[in-house]
Amino acid sequence: MNREETKTIRTLLDFIYGGEAAEPLHSALMEILSEGPGGKGAGGFDHRDALLISYGDMLSGPGGPESEASDGRTGLSRLGAFLDQRNRGAFTYLHILPFHPYSSDDGFSVIDYRAVDDRFGTWGDIEALGEKFRLVFDFVVNHGSVQSRWFKGFLAQDEKYARWYITRPADYDYSGVVRPRTHPLLTPFTMKDGSVSHVWTTFSADQVDYDFSDPEVLLEFIRIFLDYVRRGGRIVRLDAIAYLWKEDGTPCIHHPKTHAVVKLFRAIIDYLELDMLILTETNVPHAENISYFGDGDEAHMVYNFALPPLVLHAAVSGDAGPLRKWAKTLPDPKNAQLFLNFLASHDGVGLTPAKGLVADDAFAGTIEESKNRGALVSYKAAPGGSVPYELNCSYASVVAPRSMGGPDIRARAFLATQGVLLSLPGLPAVYFHSWVGSEAWQEGPELLGYNRAINREKPPAEQVERELEDSGSFRSRVYRGFSGFLEFRKREPAFGPREGITVLDTEGSLFAVVRGPDAAGRRVLCAMNLGPAPVSFAAPDGFSAEPATLEPWETRWMARGGGDEPREFSTAR
Repeated sequence: MNREETKTIRTLLDFIYGGEAAEPLHSALMEILSEGPGGKGAGGFDHRDALLISYGDMLSGPGGPESEASDGRTGLSRLGAFLDQRNRGAFTYLHILPFHPYSSDDGFSVIDYRAVDDRFGTWGDIEALGEKFRLVFDFVVNHGSVQSRWFKGFLAQDEKYARWYITRPADYDYSGVVRPRTHPLLTPFTMKDGSVSHVWTTFSADQVDYDFSDPEVLLEFIRIFLDYVRRGGRIVRLDAIAYLWKEDGTPCIHHPKTHAVVKLFRAIIDYLELDMLILTETNVPHAENISYFGDGDEAHMVYNFALPPLVLHAAVSGDAGPLRKWAKTLPDPKNAQLFLNFLASHDGVGLTPAKGLVADDAFAGTIEESKNRGALVSYKAAPGGSVPYELNCSYASVVAPRSMGGPDIRARAFLATQGVLLSLPGLPAVYFHSWVGSEAWQEGPELLGYNRAINREKPPAEQVERELEDSGSFRSRVYRGFSGFLEFRKREPAFGPREGITVLDTEGSLFAVVRGPDAAGRRVLCAMNLGPAPVSFAAPDGFSAEPATLEPWETRWMARGGGDEPREFSTAR
């Protein structure tokens, strides 16, 4: 155990709760940590690592998720069987989206943090996956389900839970509070004695926000955090962490005490030398997002939230200029904290992270064209009224719509966007539906009642397998493209998360970077044509004496130097 971290822990508790309250809290916390798991510290990433994002019940049995037909598997074991067949070493990390009992939001309204939902399986299923992957768990710390034992205790006026949730008067003025949704901030609930409490509900009336000003709430979540470590979690994703701490008179986002709580979890990791990393989920403008790195004492990784809308804009508009300009501003990976790079996820494509990075009129055009291609738009409350917050879509269906042509050209267009993702420093993360070439589940939002359902289908495993076996299908072409990308990456250390990157000065729809040189002097040129016309460019010295020409939506990677044989990969061959 790192005893120096005890000072950091105490300092943070003093800041969050004040010196007098911090003394007994510090003693209680250190008692919890004395029984916590130990370790030898967290391991690092290299070029062979990639992360797959999946629900525990991502694949259903015969007949679909509502059918009574069964293949005898739990959702988690069915996912495991599919990965045994199809992963083939491509992904080393597996992010299992919330698998606890829940009441809404596909898992993000947690009822019991210490149980696995029967619809998914058991802790044994989780442990089995942990034998094959390094696991990522969601830590939904901002809010929980109204059906939880905790909130029922609050409604029953159990003294233990009296301060676990945030309440305000019915006429509370929350106009200055930053809102990610448009529904009322306060939701009325009837207490045991017949009185009404108006509870803070940032995300929905079914998701009540915890009050971390009560130290007992913090201690309970620290116990849960340590349970996650014991259960095999190696990255913990702090969901919606930006909204954690509320204080009247502030916007209630990015509060200094929110940052202090993240630092506290980091200090606990360092104190116990845990094999665990913190990943913060803050879908906000880029500068605010990267503030969760702190001074190297907060998150180990943050989501690269600007990447999905910038790549989507490049693919839809044919202009990769904003993407190139932004990529040149990314910090030197040798000296900076790491990004989790992604394009699609269980959520939609956040629009606010692109604010200031793309001209408003140009980005508005991309949003409109995306809607024409079947995307939906979710809105959030703002002082001037509701504004677009998120594009809900299948990434593949928007950047490679059926109107583009047959499966071959569409797969190539979609893979060009994924080539950008996989070429950048950091840890690449791929959503399950992107990996297997799923398209928009257009009937999902109407069936389930929310926009995000469009990219959350739970198809029968046998259907996905059948389409993957059809070599001419869109699914199969996308899956084979990902296999080619990830196999190429695993053979080239220049793709290491901290290896250098040079963004080339290209034009139009072309995005090109050079990774490396690695320790052996080897470099990789990654060129992605995100448009419908051929493009030519002068390749850097050492790659090609002649101008390189890329076909429409072609991705071409070339590795040179370091004493190894040249290697190339192209999605057009």
